[in-house]
Amino acid sequence: MRKGVNQWCFPPDWSLEQMLTAARQAGFEGVELNLSAGSAPAGETPGLVSDLKLGAVPGLSLDSTPRDAVRIARIAEDLGLAIPSIATALHWQFPLTARAPRGKEIVRRMLELAEAAGAGAVLVVPGLVTPEMPYDQAYARALEALAELAPAAARHRVVIGVENVWNRFLLSPLEFSAFLDAVESPWVQAYFDCGNVLVNGYPEQWIRILGHRLCRVHVKDFKLNVGNIHGFTGLLQGDVNWPAVRQALSEVGYDGWVTTEIPPTSHGPAESISQMGRSLSLILGGDRS
Repeated sequence: MRKGVNQWCFPPDWSLEQMLTAARQAGFEGVELNLSAGSAPAGETPGLVSDLKLGAVPGLSLDSTPRDAVRIARIAEDLGLAIPSIATALHWQFPLTARAPRGKEIVRRMLELAEAAGAGAVLVVPGLVTPEMPYDQAYARALEALAELAPAAARHRVVIGVENVWNRFLLSPLEFSAFLDAVESPWVQAYFDCGNVLVNGYPEQWIRILGHRLCRVHVKDFKLNVGNIHGFTGLLQGDVNWPAVRQALSEVGYDGWVTTEIPPTSHGPAESISQMGRSLSLILGGDRS
């Protein structure tokens, strides 16, 4: 398995060069970039930019072009790093379960940029269940949207990784598996987050049930005695059974990217990145001592 780190693990004021250099020094092999809104007004088709201002607006946004993505990938490659995937928080604002097309437009832009960067997957939140969006309607709309987007994923040869998040949706591994199977496309798979399921399940069980549907894995820890959003914590500091997780990944034959997704500390962020790298090495090496 390969060690990755998400861009959200770094301080937001760090430049792209700082972020990539720190990742390499911490022993990571790849950096998962996050697509931000950029300057495009909500609901409008983003414009294109002619250059990437490295160090000013690090990473990718809806304003970015494929050329921007290529440049970032080359900078990363020069440091011995890959760009394994692209994530975004924009689908909390523009969910696929909404009737507006914005959520699907964001996925299409992610696929385009991921292909240019050589990333094999994009992380997509499948939708939200809310008081205004009943579960059954969310299921139908998310399924319809992903089936519509699957041909674009195939065209770009980038997998859409549907993540399990705290969205009151796809709450069991059996339902998640059935949902993915219903899309009927190898280009729509599971981006599994180990820490997100611990509040009401066991990540090692999810891994075994999802099996061949896994395209990427996120890791963070969770403290059950907290039990809410404040329970998320650094690797090896919570209640995830990491030896069981590693065993399950081995049993299903998963040998892809395992990426940390932990906010940076307010003090000593460089050391926190190094600690993430050391902890992930312990997890993947099968030793929690």
